[in-house]
Amino acid sequence: MNAIGIIVLLFLILDVALNLAADLLNLKTLRSELPREFADWYDPERYRRSQRYLRENTFFGWIAAGFDLTVLLIFWFGGGFAFLDAWVRGLGYSPVVDGLVYIGTLVALKGVLSQPFDAYATFGIEARYGFNRTTWRTYLLDRAKGLLLGALLGLPLLAAVLLFFQYAGDNAWWLCWMVVVGFMLLVQYVAPTWIMPLFNRFEPLEPGELREAITAYARRIDFGLDNIFVMDGSKRSTKANAFFTGFGRHRRIVLFDNLIRKHSTDELVAVLAHEMGHYKQRHILKMMSIGVVQSGLMFYILSWFISYPGLFEAFYVPQPSVHAGLIFFGLLYTPIDTLLGMVVHAISRRHEYAADRFALSTAPQGKSLATALKKLSTDNLSNLQPHPFYVFLNYSHPPVIQRVEAIAKR
Repeated sequence: MNAIGIIVLLFLILDVALNLAADLLNLKTLRSELPREFADWYDPERYRRSQRYLRENTFFGWIAAGFDLTVLLIFWFGGGFAFLDAWVRGLGYSPVVDGLVYIGTLVALKGVLSQPFDAYATFGIEARYGFNRTTWRTYLLDRAKGLLLGALLGLPLLAAVLLFFQYAGDNAWWLCWMVVVGFMLLVQYVAPTWIMPLFNRFEPLEPGELREAITAYARRIDFGLDNIFVMDGSKRSTKANAFFTGFGRHRRIVLFDNLIRKHSTDELVAVLAHEMGHYKQRHILKMMSIGVVQSGLMFYILSWFISYPGLFEAFYVPQPSVHAGLIFFGLLYTPIDTLLGMVVHAISRRHEYAADRFALSTAPQGKSLATALKKLSTDNLSNLQPHPFYVFLNYSHPPVIQRVEAIAKR
């Protein structure tokens, strides 16, 4: 193994160790005493149940991560990358088709191996704690639709990346960047009307008190709102949510049906005020811009390594190729991706606080946001007191207690 191989191996081990340390610290913060902010929401047994839920998910995550790393190392040091590359080259197709077959095979293998873990998480852990409502039929249909959608959208994008790096020379990185950015914008635009309805049913919110309250608030803040949609989230889970998606005439405010059933009108308006706050304060645009910069940085660094012989030697592949270079670079890029993820999470947490403040300052029922957050956390068995390092590494939202405390101070 050469120096790059050692570096990649260290990165993989450090990444697992970092997440393991965060998990252990997170478990260590668990306390039997219920936080005073939730004294009226959690009974002692349900609070203990939320902690068992966290422990079980954490332990299961360790098993899944250990399995993934073990399979990768066996495949790597067993010459799997070289064997697959030789087989693909032997098919006699063009470099682009070879790349699609090579990467497609690896993605398919990973998908097959991860399937039992995903199924157990859904029908084992989530069902045991009363969250899962997915039937096997829905589950399998979702996987089939996801596979078909991934092929229809992902294969052309991957073919473009392979084509540019194969034939465009020094211009490849920015051409790939432009294509990927265009793809990101296209998906954001069409997802609400073309993609998401493939998996869930979206119905306009019926006329009544809730619709009138939401519409009145939207007018107050000059938020153009053509429609509000209700999604059949209860088809898959008892966990509830609300979100804003799309842009232009395809943007949507979406409420889960089980969110509507469990919350009052004031609470729902406060939740949507938070979501609208993200839009009014351009958080969505800012996060998309960060994603654009991230992808550009990645492609630029990739252009330096895509044909570097040492990268292929590290994985025992004798002949450089674009398709293998993409896979190997992805492993080498792990620490950069982790560091950038921490920065993005930190920005996202600041946006959440800002959206909370927007809801409090613009909605008459803004204080009801705290009640809604408490209900959601209780219903979802959320970890109320995560360790700060775990939050730093993994949370895109601030811990609920910190949000509730910030709301109470205003």
